[in-house]
Amino acid sequence: MLQFLVIVVSSTLVYSAPLIFTALGGTFSERSGVVNVGLEGIMVMGAFSACVFNLFTADLFGSMTPWIALLVGGGTGIVFSLLHALATINWRADHIVSGTVINLMAPGLAVFLTRLIFDDRGQTDIIQERFGKFSFPVLKDIPFIGDILFKGTSAPAYLAILVAVISYFVLFKTKFGLRLRAVGENPQAADTLGINVYRMKYAGVLISGFLGGIGGAVLVQSVSSQFSRSTITGQGFIAMAAMIFGKWNPLGALGAALFFGLAQSLGVIGPQIPGLENLPSVYWQVAPYVLTIIVLVLFIGTSQAPKAIGKTYIKSK
Repeated sequence: MLQFLVIVVSSTLVYSAPLIFTALGGTFSERSGVVNVGLEGIMVMGAFSACVFNLFTADLFGSMTPWIALLVGGGTGIVFSLLHALATINWRADHIVSGTVINLMAPGLAVFLTRLIFDDRGQTDIIQERFGKFSFPVLKDIPFIGDILFKGTSAPAYLAILVAVISYFVLFKTKFGLRLRAVGENPQAADTLGINVYRMKYAGVLISGFLGGIGGAVLVQSVSSQFSRSTITGQGFIAMAAMIFGKWNPLGALGAALFFGLAQSLGVIGPQIPGLENLPSVYWQVAPYVLTIIVLVLFIGTSQAPKAIGKTYIKSK
């Protein structure tokens, strides 16, 4: 029983980490009133850039390479989210259309660059320096709980949980968070109070790009180990579902991402569940997507999005 719990928790944390980062990013963007359906494309570019950086600098940075690559993926995410910010905030483009363009452009660009760099192959080499198993000093020695939660676990997942707690504090306990939420609820009123609406919207979108890029970087360095067109397949949309399921609250998004991470890990641990070991693998593989649809159908009507979300703000003269 203990061994089974260790496998379930460990696998869930590995698959949850990219979703947690990306869902938090989406929360910041949509709290500022900008819908960011381009999270999928941002994850793609974050994964691609982190993978390439890892492959070419592993000899230089050694075991620190995956962590530095996270920042590279986050920086790439900022660049692509800047396009979305310019299109939606300055050029008043439809938020859905702008995000869709990013989702269509990113995979094509990433695959093109992959072929260009790796001798016309459709995938990169396999990463050698990747996130391995991590055990927390002292905590791993706690009887029972230490074996399940703190021994041979995913360090990026615990970083994501920490970022979720910090995000909650920033959004609900700081002046910056209050202004960001005010802009997402009623930008005209926020403007009359002297808040720079455009600046706050840019901040929300760029933070979403940074966290979305990190989400892609975590996934490629902890799950797939190489980049190809199929590395990011729907994780950005599942992260958006986690954001909605979590009601645009970082801690809610964290809980929802853990749930979807568990669903995604079923493809790995499903055959080890007693009584279900003979179920065809295809059912485990489609489980996260089916659960995502079910959750959206059940909860999207009860979730209250920021009131000004998706609306183009035009400063009155």
